[in-house]
Amino acid sequence: MQSVLDLPLAVLPETVPGLRAEVRAFLQSEQQEGTFRPGVDTWLAGFNPEFSKRLGARGWLGMTWPRQYGGGERSALERFVVVEELLAAGAPVAAHWVADRQSGGAVLRFGTEKQRRGLIPPIARGESYWAIGMSEPDSGSDLASVRTKAVQVEGGWRLNGTKVWTSGAHSCHFMITLCRTSGATSDRHVGLSQLMVDLSSPGVQIRPIYLLTGEHHFNEVVLDDVFVPDDMVLGRVGGGWEQVTSELAFERSGPERFLSTMQLLVEFVRILEPCSDPRSLATAGQLVAQLWSIRQLSLRVAAALDGGSTPNVQAALVKEIGTRFEGEVIEAVRKAALHGADEHGAFRQLLTNAVMHAPGFTLRGGTNEILRGIVAKGLGL
Repeated sequence: MQSVLDLPLAVLPETVPGLRAEVRAFLQSEQQEGTFRPGVDTWLAGFNPEFSKRLGARGWLGMTWPRQYGGGERSALERFVVVEELLAAGAPVAAHWVADRQSGGAVLRFGTEKQRRGLIPPIARGESYWAIGMSEPDSGSDLASVRTKAVQVEGGWRLNGTKVWTSGAHSCHFMITLCRTSGATSDRHVGLSQLMVDLSSPGVQIRPIYLLTGEHHFNEVVLDDVFVPDDMVLGRVGGGWEQVTSELAFERSGPERFLSTMQLLVEFVRILEPCSDPRSLATAGQLVAQLWSIRQLSLRVAAALDGGSTPNVQAALVKEIGTRFEGEVIEAVRKAALHGADEHGAFRQLLTNAVMHAPGFTLRGGTNEILRGIVAKGLGL
């Protein structure tokens, strides 16, 4: 039986210590200037275009992409370190997140030369923001059952359907939309395509889905006879299934899948320092040990992606155990707090926000039930 951990050890480049120090110095300066307040789940909740532009100006977006498209031609592991530092600091990275993590890479891999030259450089500058149009009402994480349909017309396509749980669509410029361009829903993987929808187009309606906190990050996007020109088709018409599944390793394996509650864990450890409650100290030690193990797997997936592999099974495992870990951090810290370990205001605020955001951890990017099925199938079970 093949092991899902059968990935080579990730060796960080020699440039990493200097790069990490540079990012930390930048983040310290930003906090001193008051440009952001560290939070939880900031890759979803921290939408700050100006911050994204400053990251772009430093070459920290599109880091692995070719220079001719505005990228930095650096390794995936160097990018991992930058992303890790930003998330650990609770920095506001939501504006550019999807575009930098997967949309730009998809255009680079499947797009035409005209699309690459026109669409990728603004992403690398932190000026162009993208949403994911995959999930739909009544289909959830089962992407093969999408009902959104595009019909070919003169010069392009007419698109009709509804996408849901679309993070940041109300503030983004484009949405890569998975839709059916031929065949029937029963055909499953056949006849699917990806269209890049300009979210300012006539016929696009974006309706908010509010979190328990009252915050607006998720959306329902209704596509009512939206025209998408031929030059905004991504890749091969009918090749959508292969394309969208190739994105999933990037979407599911990164440090955002286990660092959403990092600021809460950091604050918890900080307030433990003056006390000696053995139960709380043991809790902190267990959580840090878990975090370190998940990070090692995530790093190995990043190294595999850097080598040209598509480790979808291992990526699914990172997300499954990583998002469960994020929930475990909240529950463990909450119990410790109830034992009187904390009267610290910032800690209370972080814990409250984490609890409110937690329901989405195991849903977004594929539910844990779907991910377990992928891992089981990959193991031949």
